[in-house]
Order: sequence, then structure tokens, then C-alpha cells
Amino acid sequence: MGRAFEYRRASKEARWDKMSKLFPKLAKAITVAAKEGGSDPDMNPKLRSAIATAKAQNMPKDNIDAAIKRASGKDSSDIKTIFYDGKAAHGVQIIVETATDNATRTVANVKAIFNKNGGEILPSGSLSFMFSRKAVFEVEIPAGDLEELELDLIDYGLELLEQSEDSLMIYGDYTSFGTLSDGIEKCNLTLKKGSLQYIPNSTITLSDEQLGEIEKLLDKLDDDDDVQAVYTNIE
Repeated sequence: MGRAFEYRRASKEARWDKMSKLFPKLAKAITVAAKEGGSDPDMNPKLRSAIATAKAQNMPKDNIDAAIKRASGKDSSDIKTIFYDGKAAHGVQIIVETATDNATRTVANVKAIFNKNGGEILPSGSLSFMFSRKAVFEVEIPAGDLEELELDLIDYGLELLEQSEDSLMIYGDYTSFGTLSDGIEKCNLTLKKGSLQYIPNSTITLSDEQLGEIEKLLDKLDDDDDVQAVYTNIE
């Protein structure tokens, strides 16, 4: 009984800890999207996708509404999306996406994380030719013919369709984000996540030991409040 209680409490605390880190990042993504393209999701595909991603993570509606409202407030005026390039051991390349109202603080934190965990921050744009900017959507696997769906989505900018155990991944050029978002809606697909991502043009394979070493750096980056996403060339 005691051990079961401790397990349940530890499990609940782990979920709370995850939400305490995840919800602020989701909220910031919503605020940035609303600031960039307006607060109407019907007219702003990036905001529509950010909201769908937040809902898929069970973020409360009040939090979502507050994040949208924050975009029109003076507090959001200085929030900017900034990318940082870096490298780590074993040929690992890293692009860090941040949303911040204080670039001086953010670059100092990101640089410190790299330096303390065997990495090195690079001049901005150093990895621009190593990665491609893509529109990436994750949807629930629909009933019906996937080949027919693929043909339909090509008209909206689809480049690649991949199926995993419980999701369908949709890839297109970053310029097709809006049209792909519309296509997903018109094809009645259930959106789980949608964002612009950096996809490596070539990947590397690491041993378990090497991966364990690199994961320390990646975990520290993920834990930073200003970091929205971390992209690597790891297979």
C-alpha cells in the first residue's frame, strides 16, 4: 500500500512537473503566433496549429485564451523568436529555437548550457545549409485510403507522408504551412501538432554511450524556459 501510494504520488508529481514546463512553452508559442499573424485562428494557420497542439497536450482553454489575449498586450511587444546554432561531440549539430523578451539573458543561458555540457555555440546561420525549414504536422491516422489522402494533400503542398504506430506525419516546404494547414482541415484530419521545424539534410548515428552523453546537453536546453524546440542531425 505504501509503495503503491508513493508510486502514484511520484507519477503525479512527474506529470505536474512536465506540465509546469510544457504549458508555458505552449502558451508562448500561441502568443508569438497571434502576435505575428493576428488573434483570429481562422485567418492565422500558425495560431490554429499552436492551439491544436496545446489542446492535444490537455492545456486548459483558459490558458489558451489568456495566451492569445497576451499577444495584444504591451507585455508581448518584446517577445521575439531567435535561433541559435551550436555543435557538440561526435559531429552533432544543433539548432535551438527560442522565444524571448530578453535576448541578452537567453543567449547567455544557451551559451552556458553548451559550454557546461561539452558543446559550443556557433555564429548565427552557421548551420543554415545543413538543415531545411519544413512545415511539419502530426495527425491521427484516419480511416480510409492513405494513397488517396496523399494525392489530395499534394495539391496543398505535401512533400512526404509517413506513418508511425499511432500518427501520420505530414511534411512540406515551410512556405506551404498555411495551405497544408487548410488541406488538413478540409480532409477532416485530427491535428495533434503542427509547427515549422528544422529537418537535417543528412543524419548521423550514435552509439548508446555517445547518445547518453549528448542527451545531457539536449535535456538542459529543453529545460530552459526560453527554449521552444531543439533540432539535431541525430538519426
